[in-house]
Amino acid sequence: MHAHSLGTPAGSVLAWDLPTRIAKWLLAALVGLAFASRYYGDAGLVWHQWNGLAILVVIVFRLLWGAVGGSTARFARFLRGPGAAFAYLASLLRGRPQRFLGHNPLGGWMVVALLAIVAAQALTGLFTTDDIAVYGPMTMVASDETIARASAWHQKIYPFLLALIAIHIAANVLYALFGRDRLIAAMITGRKPAGAYLDRAPATAGSIVRALGCLVVAIVIVFGTIALAGGDPFP
Repeated sequence: MHAHSLGTPAGSVLAWDLPTRIAKWLLAALVGLAFASRYYGDAGLVWHQWNGLAILVVIVFRLLWGAVGGSTARFARFLRGPGAAFAYLASLLRGRPQRFLGHNPLGGWMVVALLAIVAAQALTGLFTTDDIAVYGPMTMVASDETIARASAWHQKIYPFLLALIAIHIAANVLYALFGRDRLIAAMITGRKPAGAYLDRAPATAGSIVRALGCLVVAIVIVFGTIALAGGDPFP
């Protein structure tokens, strides 16, 4: 899609709506708290389990919001094919990066990768037990083989999650230092400098009422599915 403007007008435009930004930063905080609650001050891992359930709620919310949310939140708007990703990478290497109001083609796939690996970590946690007699919400209805595999994968996924988070943070810091769009600030304020973007500017904000509806549906999906499957949704 062509940019709407050829110049760089003064002021700023909406890049990401409030529900998108809240979901991003809340998920980041919950992942950090999951690490802290695993190793510090949570002997029974009660908070760790609640943390995992909250992470699943945020992920389901983000998936729903990716279908009905603001324009830059929608997966259909920012997930592009390999050609677009290579073109964006080539523009970076030339020192003239293409400008996108929402996620660029590489950043869009990074979002998907992070959501997928965090979801995998949280889902395996539902079936995980360890050597201190802590049982995940679904262990009571899972086979010993499933529990053993889930527990092993819950440990194996973790280093890959840390690696993706490190890459994501490094990319954002580098973009903030050398890019023109102040990406980190934009994910806080929701706004970018007005100018020429390859996607539509300004972004269209999603409805707050719709966002609240997505949140309620996400809570019902996570806790309802565990309960219907015979698990314990309340650690």
